[in-house]
Amino acid sequence: MTFERIGVVGLGIMGAGIVEVFAKAGLQVIGVAESESAVEQGKKNLATSLDRAVSREKITQVQADEISSRVTWGTDFELFAECDLVVEAAPEIIGLKQQIFSELDRVVKPEGILASNTSSLSVTAIAQSTDRPEQVVGMHFFNPAPVQKFVEVISTEKSHADIVAAVTELARSIGKSPATVGDKPGFIVNKLLLTYLNHAVRLLDEGVASRETIDSAMREIAKFPMGPLELLDLIGLDTSVEVLHTIFADTQDPLDAPASSLTTLIADGHKGRKTGAGFYDYSNKHEAPTSADDDLKIQVHETLMKAYLHTARQMNDSGYASKSDIDMGMKLGCGLPEGPFETMSHFVA
Repeated sequence: MTFERIGVVGLGIMGAGIVEVFAKAGLQVIGVAESESAVEQGKKNLATSLDRAVSREKITQVQADEISSRVTWGTDFELFAECDLVVEAAPEIIGLKQQIFSELDRVVKPEGILASNTSSLSVTAIAQSTDRPEQVVGMHFFNPAPVQKFVEVISTEKSHADIVAAVTELARSIGKSPATVGDKPGFIVNKLLLTYLNHAVRLLDEGVASRETIDSAMREIAKFPMGPLELLDLIGLDTSVEVLHTIFADTQDPLDAPASSLTTLIADGHKGRKTGAGFYDYSNKHEAPTSADDDLKIQVHETLMKAYLHTARQMNDSGYASKSDIDMGMKLGCGLPEGPFETMSHFVA
């Protein structure tokens, strides 16, 4: 199976990044958005990214011009007619994605593959809006797509194995490190990451430890790049809660329901860095939290790591992701120093 012409729906930062990834790989790319203004923004997003790469001497101006020349822009889905693969990168709204896939099913050639960049929604539900569910997969890039190497390729029970294999190989051929995963909310990275972050908030809500102790425990002992509450502020509390709702709807585990502090902060308009405040205040320079309570930090670390590793083990035992893919996902997708199964080899609580 060969891929020569790729379509991308949605030209925000993520969509434009996916356009850039494919165009850099030498493929012809068609970028489509819902309006002329959205198309212009997509062009601007690509140009800004390429200019940054030129200024950092990652590519030459000639290469940047060549990349741009491989992209066709427009607002008409009919432009996708001869695409071998179309990747949807619209907002995480299931009804919107289903509407897009229904239209793609109408216009894309019968052998064309349709992929969603969803980070947590059901690919199976999205595929139901088409007459080609066997040719629908998830292809979840991480932000920023031109930089992040990890890609989750999600298969449904109806996805043809050769289609999944072809998309996985395509991801590898464009310089990514793909993992194949079953269609469960959150897939690998968001399922493990958000349940861990939510558990950290529950420790705060229960009065087990302060935010500073929780965050410093995971940075200093686990060597994670950020503490869980800091990371929630960076991701956005509202975005995190949406993913947790999706996970909870699947598991019905009360521990997966958004912790109370998350919903309270959101209700007060505090959604993290993007609003200037979340668990921390960002009106002034934010310093990494510290705590002198070493014994409590050890307790927090052990509690959070036990739950995190248990979820990873369940994920593998259920058969929907391999140990190696889970480890790769958490290292490349989250920047962790090691994957959960690597941690299990030496973690002693």
